[in-house]
Amino acid sequence: MNAVLGTEDRAGRAGVIRLRRTTLGLRQGDLADLAGVSERFIHAMENGKTTVRLDKVIAVITTLGLHLELHPGSGASLKKI
Repeated sequence: MNAVLGTEDRAGRAGVIRLRRTTLGLRQGDLADLAGVSERFIHAMENGKTTVRLDKVIAVITTLGLHLELHPGSGASLKKI
């Protein structure tokens, strides 16, 4: 499963998580138990919540056999401090 999603594509990210979970035949509670997070967290991820803990996101996607890649955006720049 290859999906390239932008930072603003909440629905797409949520859909990838949900699709992978259901493809594997897992309920939200099953995935939560396997990833060591709460079922509420899985629900929040699958509904596009924008403020989620990165360590928990990584635990979920790793459990699903997915991975996260970071790439510079086309307008990437560093602000002067």
